[in-house]
Amino acid sequence: EVQLVESGGGSVQAGDSLRLSCEISLYIYSSYCMGWFRQASGKEREAVAHIDSSGKTTYLDSVKGRFTISRDNAKNTLSLQMNSLKPDDTAMYYCAAEAGSCPVVAGTYGQGTQVTV
Repeated sequence: EVQLVESGGGSVQAGDSLRLSCEISLYIYSSYCMGWFRQASGKEREAVAHIDSSGKTTYLDSVKGRFTISRDNAKNTLSLQMNSLKPDDTAMYYCAAEAGSCPVVAGTYGQGTQVTV
């Protein structure tokens, strides 16, 4: 069973930075598509960024140039560096994993970490 644990959220001011981390308990993590999702109060969950097994990344238009997703296959970790944060970035952030190619469609999610801007 895949388990994901997010950390790094918090309350910051507009323009600040945060770095989210996700630890994944998965033997073959390197072959998985990994993603960060977020859900703001009263809104549907949306995909923020994905990174596939080769390191190819995709981003939500509104975060391009501000957020960077990365993975460390040796440490089974996923990160999201968030710069120039805006109030619209306020949400619960989740990491997700799914075997195979991106995007994550029906994968496993962590419990989330709150980001408030």
